[in-house]
Amino acid sequence: MILTTFVITLSFLDSVFTLKGDSGSASRAVRLDCVKASEQCLKEYSCSTKYRTMRQCVAGRESNFSAVHGAEAQGECRSAIDAMKQSPLYNCRCRRGMKKEKNCLRIFWSIYQSLQGNDLLEYSPYEPVNSRLSDIFRLAPIIAVEPASTKENNCLNAAKACNLNDTCKKYRSAYINPCTSRVSTSEVCNKRKCHKALRQFFDKVPTKYSYGMLFCSCPTGDQTACAERRRQTIVPVCSYEDKDKTNCLSLQNTCKTNYICRSRLADFISNCQPEVHSISGCLRENYADCLLSYSGLIGTVMTPNYVRSFGISLSPWCDCSGSGNSKPDCDKFVELFTNNRCLRNAIQAFGNGTDVGVWQPQPPIQPTVDLSITRKGKAQTNNALDALTDMTKLDLDGNSLYHICGTLQVKFLFEYENIQITVQASFPPLEDSQSSPNL
Repeated sequence: MILTTFVITLSFLDSVFTLKGDSGSASRAVRLDCVKASEQCLKEYSCSTKYRTMRQCVAGRESNFSAVHGAEAQGECRSAIDAMKQSPLYNCRCRRGMKKEKNCLRIFWSIYQSLQGNDLLEYSPYEPVNSRLSDIFRLAPIIAVEPASTKENNCLNAAKACNLNDTCKKYRSAYINPCTSRVSTSEVCNKRKCHKALRQFFDKVPTKYSYGMLFCSCPTGDQTACAERRRQTIVPVCSYEDKDKTNCLSLQNTCKTNYICRSRLADFISNCQPEVHSISGCLRENYADCLLSYSGLIGTVMTPNYVRSFGISLSPWCDCSGSGNSKPDCDKFVELFTNNRCLRNAIQAFGNGTDVGVWQPQPPIQPTVDLSITRKGKAQTNNALDALTDMTKLDLDGNSLYHICGTLQVKFLFEYENIQITVQASFPPLEDSQSSPNL
């Protein structure tokens, strides 16, 4: 009798906790991407009516809609906006590199501007990734970075690793071509195509390869060549530099008019927000998310890059001259790049093989087999996919000459590394020759 009562009690408790868990799951509504949320809303008459009204209200702000239709129209707008808070569109998000990304972002910002009543870049439209640098390190033993005090050129190794990966090689080749092809005597390249190809590279290529090239550490004994090679990763003569530097606030306003740029900038501001009281230097305590949002800016008008100096110094191609009374606002915006403790620490952490809360560099994992030997066939057929190899012979002080010859440098170095990899493949180390008789 006692045993029967005990079994019945356990069954009852189990059903109670199951129902509680189900209700908890139901209370957490699945967050749709904004394209699917819009499609779902348009299938429902009530939601679609309010959604269309809200879009008219947003458009009316630009065409003096409220002034023409008065208080009645304003009441309809408020009603439509309140209704949207109960729709699938409320709190929808997008994914970087997703299909129809631009359309998704357009929907997000139309909802956001209606609900918030402003165009500030306070919230990211992208679904949080919440990844960790340690996850990238575990996936990337072949480019495991070393402390900057060693003599190893991690930037060069990362480029070689990219050449040995099919995906990285494919998308790198896809941006090298438009970024190094002169369009006319006055245009060094087609910047729009270059930017699009760069966005695809950082959206499609696994971060263990793209980050290895963009955030590699440089040895203390070879800062100049290594740092310049890292700076050349995005082919800055096309993707970054311009004839003149525009005002940074003007550049920000231009960025806001483009859904992709606006969204990537909002994501960067959100995920790389510095915090003085944080040990990591980041408000969100996540280096990987900061680096992801930074790389997302590359290929937009707000493309940042390393400036020509030692250490980690980054900036968009703009300055604060001519800011007038807005100079403090301009300086504050620029410091999100030039003096951002969160971003600087995140790049250093990746370069040293550490993560938030892990301050001692992890020992590098050496491959047991020379990759240039195991991938001999692909190394020999490499179609000049590295444009940025030996920077030791560059005249870094000759700025004007550098601008003229930038494309030639890229293509020469492109071919040089190919030769280097092929030679490695053709002449394996002696200790491996007996174990690899077929090479």
